[in-house]
Amino acid sequence: MTIETDFTHDANATSWVESANGHPHFPVQNLPLCVFSPPKGGEPRGGVAIGDMILDLADIADSLELDAATAARLASGPKLNDLLQRGPETMRALRHALFTMLTDDDHSKALESALHKAEDCDLYVPVTVGDYTDFYTGIHHAENIGSLFRPDNPLLPNYKYVPIGYHGRSSSIRLSGKDVKRPSGQKKPAEDGGKPPFGPSARLDYEMEMGIWIGKGNGLGQPIPIDKAEEHIAGISILNDWSARDIQAWEYQPLGPFLAKNFHSTISPWIVTMDALAPFRTEQPPRPQGDPAPLDYLSDEEDQKTGAFGVTMDVFISTAKMREDGDEPHQLSTGPMTAMYWTAAQLVTHHSVGGCNMMPGDLLGTGTLTSGEEGGEGSLIELTQGGKKPITLANGETRTFLEDGDEVIMTAYAEKEGFARIGLGECRAVITG
Repeated sequence: MTIETDFTHDANATSWVESANGHPHFPVQNLPLCVFSPPKGGEPRGGVAIGDMILDLADIADSLELDAATAARLASGPKLNDLLQRGPETMRALRHALFTMLTDDDHSKALESALHKAEDCDLYVPVTVGDYTDFYTGIHHAENIGSLFRPDNPLLPNYKYVPIGYHGRSSSIRLSGKDVKRPSGQKKPAEDGGKPPFGPSARLDYEMEMGIWIGKGNGLGQPIPIDKAEEHIAGISILNDWSARDIQAWEYQPLGPFLAKNFHSTISPWIVTMDALAPFRTEQPPRPQGDPAPLDYLSDEEDQKTGAFGVTMDVFISTAKMREDGDEPHQLSTGPMTAMYWTAAQLVTHHSVGGCNMMPGDLLGTGTLTSGEEGGEGSLIELTQGGKKPITLANGETRTFLEDGDEVIMTAYAEKEGFARIGLGECRAVITG
């Protein structure tokens, strides 16, 4: 399935919601989904971001028709799983209807009462996340991490054949803005044969990732073929998959991540849909010469032409001292989503190839997306070379890993000549002891 651009991507289109025009994240060409509760109270319900406002879908459902009305009603509850399950056609009908109404002044009076200032609303994780899988698609990150432990052989032989992933903990996925409590656990003994120490992680790290939301599910034992995989993707959000590196170093063999990863994952509140991203689809970067071609079940010519996302991610840190002094956050790194060695469609297909039943609202993490260039490291363990070389922040403070009071802020956006820039908002959290 190829998602085409249409009238909703017109760069010259403006909205009667004035804050949307020129908005760096949520112009009328974006219309990301969310779950919110309005400032005067009420149950959480589905909404759409438009500029600095949120449009209440429950309030306007009766003003819509056919599939658009169905979509708005499915989104009227506290979670969006039922809407995502209906698939791209129903979500596209809602997008088309909302775009038309939000760009036509004749609809302003009818919709104004359904608009709420986003800063006055409470936001929620937009779906019930039944399952969470974190992949390892950032090849430059994999090479950097591998080089710290295996300088002569940073990538294991399976990496270029298998989209590597592990089953994460959905119960500890939290919304942007919620504090992260520093985890405790066992750590690697100082010398072989020694007793492992126990205590709070001293090497707490962030990971710059993107989250991929599953829309339509598949039946148990019914794999999703690569040419149908994008029909099962609802959209993307920013994901920070926090990591306790000292706990991870002790526990990761032989079964992989456990307590180092299950304490907290932070997700941004906005689901930017596949239709909104249509202008920013791009060719999957060619594999380096000598790399094996994907196996047949992961190979699709159209997916290689358009299966990557032209999204740029930025990471900032704001320490407690910076906030006290009124200093701006310090930028740590920037990088593209095209750092993925595997496409989103390949992740979905591989995840299901053994018969796994994907469910609406399932979350797939891309893994850390390091750019491969200086300044594009997606984690502190890379920036500080395993903690050996502290980085100096703009105010003179230094860091090897995160300290209590540090706030990590991630943003992301997509832009391309001839189209309006759209963003994914923010994903942020403060570390507490």
